[in-house]
Amino acid sequence: MVSQKVVVKNPSGLHLRPAGLLCRTAMEFKCRVMFTFRECTVNAKSVLSVLSACVKEGDEVNFICDGEDEEKALQTIIKAVEDGLGEELES
Repeated sequence: MVSQKVVVKNPSGLHLRPAGLLCRTAMEFKCRVMFTFRECTVNAKSVLSVLSACVKEGDEVNFICDGEDEEKALQTIIKAVEDGLGEELES
């Protein structure tokens, strides 16, 4: 199991479009991909779960990957979040 914290930089947080991209990215891997935010543990492969966490810009989430391709999954997901999950970030 590996984990890493990352700050969400999207101006509108994890709304539908970036949540969908996060889920599609997570589904590329065989391992379990979860994140914790406040008291919630969220399945990152479920759009509804991601949306229910209500993550906003500037919030810190802790991604946890557990399984055979966990290292690659964590690296890929952290990079996707840092890059804005398909949205243009304000400078």
